[in-house]
Amino acid sequence: MSEAESPSALATTHQVLNQAPPLTGHNLYAGDTALREAVQHNGGHWAEDDLQRYGEVCGRPEMIERGYNANEFKPIFESHDRVGNRIDLVRYHPSYHQLMQLALSEGLHSAPWTDPGPGAHVARAAKYYLHSQLEAGHGCPVTMTFASVPSIRLNPQLAEVWLPKITARGYDSSNRPFTEKSALTIGMGMTEKQGGSDVRANTSTAIPLGDGTYEIVGHKWFMSAPMCDAFLMLAQVEKGKTPGGLSCFLVPRWRPDGTKNPLQVQRLKNKAGNVSNASSEVEMRGALGWLIGDEGRGVNAIIEMVATTRFDCMIGSSSGQRQAVLQAIYHTSQRSTFGKTLIDQPLMQNVLADLQLELEGSIAMTMRIARALDHLDREHEQMLMRLGTAVGKYWICKRTPHHAYEAMECLGGNGIIENFITARLYRDAPINAIWEGSGNIQALDVLRAIAKTPAIITHWFDELEKSKGTDLRYDRALVRLKNEFSNRDEIEYRARHLVDQMALTMQAHLLVQGGNSAVAEAFIASRLNSAGAHNTGCLPTGLDVATLIERGNPLAI
Repeated sequence: MSEAESPSALATTHQVLNQAPPLTGHNLYAGDTALREAVQHNGGHWAEDDLQRYGEVCGRPEMIERGYNANEFKPIFESHDRVGNRIDLVRYHPSYHQLMQLALSEGLHSAPWTDPGPGAHVARAAKYYLHSQLEAGHGCPVTMTFASVPSIRLNPQLAEVWLPKITARGYDSSNRPFTEKSALTIGMGMTEKQGGSDVRANTSTAIPLGDGTYEIVGHKWFMSAPMCDAFLMLAQVEKGKTPGGLSCFLVPRWRPDGTKNPLQVQRLKNKAGNVSNASSEVEMRGALGWLIGDEGRGVNAIIEMVATTRFDCMIGSSSGQRQAVLQAIYHTSQRSTFGKTLIDQPLMQNVLADLQLELEGSIAMTMRIARALDHLDREHEQMLMRLGTAVGKYWICKRTPHHAYEAMECLGGNGIIENFITARLYRDAPINAIWEGSGNIQALDVLRAIAKTPAIITHWFDELEKSKGTDLRYDRALVRLKNEFSNRDEIEYRARHLVDQMALTMQAHLLVQGGNSAVAEAFIASRLNSAGAHNTGCLPTGLDVATLIERGNPLAI
């Protein structure tokens, strides 16, 4: 090379220094102390080897890349084929299908139904928590398929045909009739334009045809995962001039004879987050449907599905918190500023410990409700699950957006860039808080459950009493909560505050029972002994923040 062809010394402006390399190749389960302890404490110890295996799978670089691809290449809707036939087809990036295949092959949609037993829901929740850290959007059809099983069982004839395919460990994304497939996914469509969460205001109608089927006419304003093979939907039964009431139906995309069911997608939603998951607006133009449960009892038929999807919202938001924490801790352990590694800066330690502490409470509560699901033959567990899914869904999901933001801030400017996962975590964070009943709906549901079954709050307090006497601050919080419930004045107005305190005292109790004194002390000192609301990173002095940060360190194995 001649001197004239030699690169100029100015061609290289700088070296890239003090930047954290991507975090890949780590075991998501092995590096998560809070999760491992919660699994052991709640009866999932038998699944330890499988969870260790799956933690390694979910940390692989190629799996993480699939999560990025599924979000970068959004679903595309095609209403008609190239010659004009109506097809209502949504096309996804191959990475989306690969993640779906992984989830369903691991039984995240079915394991507790096909292999029930002690700790089945705990093990499934832990595994789903690991899986959801790859990418949140495709979890929607996984969750809906899982949650549909109790409702579909209400129609034994349908259950005999559909459930073996719904619970099969396989994934078939092909656009063809359910009769030709060995593995099926299920969605749900409840929300309409005029009603929102008030599903009793639904205007879609279902006319019985006399052969056990119904013809459904109407619309759904939100129907996620429109490529599912069938959907649980609510519609008003019409019998001449005598309304049959709001009822639940299984509506397939294809009729049994192989013709297309007129369940027509109008468009896909352009969402701020959850973009890998197609959410659609649909119209039903005489769509075939089968009744689930009894006529006029649609809410009762679908309520178990709703409760289960709310529980999965708890799992998903806890998972988002975990991924945010591990990214924050990892980044700050790799980057230096003002002469110290970020993670060694006292104020950053306060922030990181507080982020981990939030996650500790979320995991503890989620896994306790999973344990309740494993023991619904016991009245106490049944009552705890009924309130716990509403309280947990409200609190954990509502805390996650701010938690995601604070973790994003730990990465500085990099945190808001789309090829850093924290930006996606932040965009996805509000979804679980809004879907399946937003904050007000959950808080009012708690009051409604207590009014309908007064013994339910007694069971809640019985659970909390198990930690009474361990810490005076906890005891005082328990007394305050009981006093709040004894005051019935403007109780709906105060509903959010009540549920806030229910969540915090339950999390404190569970962390006390968990046995790690550093975690329990920090939680009680910062959450139960506080003068009021505060931002993340305002933990009081004297806490063992080093232990908290170490528990969240993804590389501390």
